Amino acid sequence: MMVIEKYGGIDIGSNAIRLLIASVTQLPGKPARFKKTSLVRVPIRLGADVFLNGYISPLNQSRMTEALEAFRLLIKNHNVVSFRACATSAMREAKNGQEVADAIFKATGIAIEIIDGEVEADIIAGTDLGAFIDSDKTFLYVDVGGGSTELTLFTGGEALVSKSFKLGTVRILNDMVRESVWDEVKSWVTQNTAQYDKIDVIGSGGNINSIYAKSGKKIGKPLSYFFLSNYYELLKSMTYHERIYELDMNPDRADVIIPATKIYLSAMKWSQAKNIYVPKIGLADGIVKRLYNENRAL
Repeated sequence: MMVIEKYGGIDIGSNAIRLLIASVTQLPGKPARFKKTSLVRVPIRLGADVFLNGYISPLNQSRMTEALEAFRLLIKNHNVVSFRACATSAMREAKNGQEVADAIFKATGIAIEIIDGEVEADIIAGTDLGAFIDSDKTFLYVDVGGGSTELTLFTGGEALVSKSFKLGTVRILNDMVRESVWDEVKSWVTQNTAQYDKIDVIGSGGNINSIYAKSGKKIGKPLSYFFLSNYYELLKSMTYHERIYELDMNPDRADVIIPATKIYLSAMKWSQAKNIYVPKIGLADGIVKRLYNENRAL
């Protein structure tokens, strides 16, 4: 007998907060199928508060509370059986992060779990990448957010090593990333990929999704380093307002897309990857899959 359930994942990032509601279809003896039912994104940009001042402002706390109350109602109306809210770089660095989480719980009933970078990387690594990429390949998974970048090396379908770095788009925009951080990321990538003859990169995050959508590529086909490099030069040649008007970008995307593209290109260069795949998965997808597996184990 077929079982269909809905699960929810809330990703509270440094640039935006997202709600993913996914339907999971299960038939006896067959693997579960995950289908995105709804994805809502609100660009609050907590990192602009935290990375500069160390605190989440009252204004952004209010905006978060309103957004999460709206998420709660959507979750209720979708009859979601289980959901989880995870906060990443901005909230874990905010001096009032737990205080804000407690206040939002009282107001909305949504418990925010502030996770560290390693847990974030582990949840992301738990997404079903095998559905997108052949398991006999070696690839570097690069998830770029507003406050951090999570890297995971996969080979033979297994995650070998993961690392979270304080290298994010909002940090870069605010000139808060030292050269030593770039050097640390470069060292990690080169050391962990040097023994492999061929590596592909998998990119996740809103910025690479945006680039992929505009590339005209068919689902499953990668972007080349050459294409991404040329697109990066195009982005840099345009003003912020030109990117919004000429490339039809959202205002909250048109600035962070440049540092994000630089991170992806750097990861490709350091790992000597020629292609980057864009399966459109991220932390919220990992939350949903983990919830499903936990409920199935009960």
